Amino acid sequence: MKAIGYTSGPLFSFETPTPAPDAHDLLVRVCAIAVNPVDTKIRGRVTPPTDQPKVLGWDAVGIVEAIGTAVTRFKIGDRVWYAGDVTRSGCNAEFQCVDERIAAVAPTSLSDAQAAALPLTAITAWEMLFERLQVPMGTAASDRIVLVVGAAGGVGSILVQLASQLTSATVVATASRSESKAWVKSLGAHHVLDHTHKLSDELKMTGLTDVTDVAGINRTGQHYPDLVAMLRPQGRLALIDDPVEPLDIKLMKQKCLSLHWEFMFTRAMFKTRDMDEQHKLLTDVARLVDKGIVKTTVGQHLGRITPENLETAHQLLKSEHTLGKLVLEGF
Repeated sequence: MKAIGYTSGPLFSFETPTPAPDAHDLLVRVCAIAVNPVDTKIRGRVTPPTDQPKVLGWDAVGIVEAIGTAVTRFKIGDRVWYAGDVTRSGCNAEFQCVDERIAAVAPTSLSDAQAAALPLTAITAWEMLFERLQVPMGTAASDRIVLVVGAAGGVGSILVQLASQLTSATVVATASRSESKAWVKSLGAHHVLDHTHKLSDELKMTGLTDVTDVAGINRTGQHYPDLVAMLRPQGRLALIDDPVEPLDIKLMKQKCLSLHWEFMFTRAMFKTRDMDEQHKLLTDVARLVDKGIVKTTVGQHLGRITPENLETAHQLLKSEHTLGKLVLEGF
């Protein structure tokens, strides 16, 4: 099969054997993929041997071509979506094996490229909002004010939708450019703060005095002291980025605040007992998409899955000015 990987230089295409599925695996013929910041982070940190190119990619939609002996949820021919396992070979390849417990049937109302934009960010946003911050669904969240720092990217675009559509929380998003502000407003944000200014000053201009929850998507360390000041006593701060700045946890003591990390690969990495929660989650998100409650967050379709187009995607992600997700389709 054809795969796209790297060693110490640019991405390149190479031939490699098609993988054989383990007991719980689906062998998927990849139709479309999305590119995520984790791709560029791993590429910057991991240098594989020259004879073992590393294949990146953790967002895919494809067709099940074969199944492992223990598979019970899928059959050959099913169209599935998933975000994969960071410890395994990625989806920048014609075929990929993925554990059935972290995959689901893709939404029928979206094209392959539209659907590929969602799995990783949907899992991350869902776990962050409902499991880490524990914002309840429905009317019970009426007193919650959720601040999403860096809301215009992939995860933020889904989190804003989930919070505005599935809870009664007030959703406050941060964005700086006119197009990104319009984007998060269109997704359901009630207020938008400019994160190039002091966030607490921006919040006051909305008439709000504090927030109950913070979802830190990017630059959490840069805003951390201000976020602590903005949080209501007994509030929660969840983050997914890797702050360069040290986070002084003692600042959280007086308000009895809690800090939560979200890493969507944890369940697959450690084969946790609740690993199939991601299968259930993606199944729920597919239903929400097909009902028109959640919409795709494709920002840009970059064409076919080639080394050149993937390089373009990586450079765009490094700029930190993308709206939504970058997708590619077909080999």
